[in-house]
Amino acid sequence: MQDAKWDETKLEALIEQSMSYILKCTSVVSRRYITKSDDEWSVALTAFSQAVMEYDPERGNFYSFAEILIRRRLVDYFRSQERFRAEILASPEVFSSGSLEDSPQPSLQAAVSAKLLVCEPDDLRLEIEAASQVFAQYGFSFFDLSSCSPKAAKTRESCAKAVAFLLNQPILLSELRSSKQLPIKVIEKTTKIPRKILDRHRKYIIAAAEILSGEYPGLAEYMWFIRKELDQ
Repeated sequence: MQDAKWDETKLEALIEQSMSYILKCTSVVSRRYITKSDDEWSVALTAFSQAVMEYDPERGNFYSFAEILIRRRLVDYFRSQERFRAEILASPEVFSSGSLEDSPQPSLQAAVSAKLLVCEPDDLRLEIEAASQVFAQYGFSFFDLSSCSPKAAKTRESCAKAVAFLLNQPILLSELRSSKQLPIKVIEKTTKIPRKILDRHRKYIIAAAEILSGEYPGLAEYMWFIRKELDQ
């Protein structure tokens, strides 16, 4: 068991050996039959791997410890899903400090929410859910963007410039995804954008870079001012 902490091959062997147990625990918590194609499996697998890394023999049986972590992770996952479903149906005001009419450039959240309320496109919902999963790796969600989206025109231009810089630097973009940290010093030095703006709108810049460099055509439509910067 201890060897699996440091040996990826042994960890994979342990997971393969414990697959039936992990699926059983996941099905019990989920209250439905779970297969490896379900999202719950991925959540449980992450929890199991965490259990291997954190297990201490003094805590008792390993599988009992793993079951606790699997249950906790799944409960958090289900809660996040409920939050997603609740917020995605909320009014545009949830995502923006002002109404759509008050701003010449509505926030991404307000614009997307307004479209969802009118026609509820499934593709856009899937994009938001997929994007939220990516953003979670950076420590925030799609719905956190309301507090860090640029409002003033000058600030939007600076954020667009920062995003454009990232998208034009594949190595830097790769490092962002690897480290999960915005390379603020490099961006500040190269683009001369004030660090204060980069710090305050870090989440938005990361989100925009991920959306425009990923498979999110629906969400990308709402970032025309960044596309404009890219075309220059």
